Amino acid sequence: MTTTTFDEIKARQHKTWSSGDYGRVAWLTVPLAETLCAAADLRPGDKVLDVATGTGHVALAAARRFCRVTGIDYVPALLDVARRRAEAEGLDVRFREADAENLPCADGEWDVVLSAIGVMFTADHQRAADELLRVCRPGGTIAMASWTPAGFIGKLLATVGRHAPPPAGALPPTRWGTEETVRELFGDRVTGLTCTTATVQEKFANPAHFADFFLTHYGPTHMAAQRLSPDGREAFRADLIALAEENNLADDGTFAADWEYLVAVATKTVS
Repeated sequence: MTTTTFDEIKARQHKTWSSGDYGRVAWLTVPLAETLCAAADLRPGDKVLDVATGTGHVALAAARRFCRVTGIDYVPALLDVARRRAEAEGLDVRFREADAENLPCADGEWDVVLSAIGVMFTADHQRAADELLRVCRPGGTIAMASWTPAGFIGKLLATVGRHAPPPAGALPPTRWGTEETVRELFGDRVTGLTCTTATVQEKFANPAHFADFFLTHYGPTHMAAQRLSPDGREAFRADLIALAEENNLADDGTFAADWEYLVAVATKTVS
């Protein structure tokens, strides 16, 4: 895999996450931010970097714990929402437009480096992992929350891939949702790595409501649908409805499902 290829994939990903209205989908991941901050055992005064902050869930949760927080993302519209949220709550959080694979930070600048459903969507996974490690101080904490391959969103992304295959060389984002991959990416540069799975239950009016909501607002499904013919879009929608029906925990006509994610927490090795 050449750098040029990764750059091409990144450009496509940037377009994907700038499409739809991820701010609305992000509502669903608010509970993950609290879980991640608790797992990282944040302390007042910690200097915290939230990588791929999106609309700022993790950054705001860290700021509420009296940490000194910066959130970075490469989609300006999402950062605008994050800034408005911080202002509305009176929270002192700095937000910067930046790339997770090229963090504008000094080596060892941060006590804690976090990412919830963010870094997993980078193009070059190893480069992103290297950057998380580089900017974390020795003895500092790195913690991430990532959708698992076998969980509901993992199945959703697999469905997307069947209808609109990713570009050659693209890495599955749910690799980050397995302990094996996290250990491979960080290697002996971390100690005490712990990986646990958790779930967040999400509810929609019915399976069709879920499918239409994601086709309208969620970048990967929205962009995939745009690449398809009218018949292809209808087949894609039908498969999303079927996915919801197959995983439905509700028995009253609505849709409810547990979405599984991996929480990985590690300490950067002190050399």
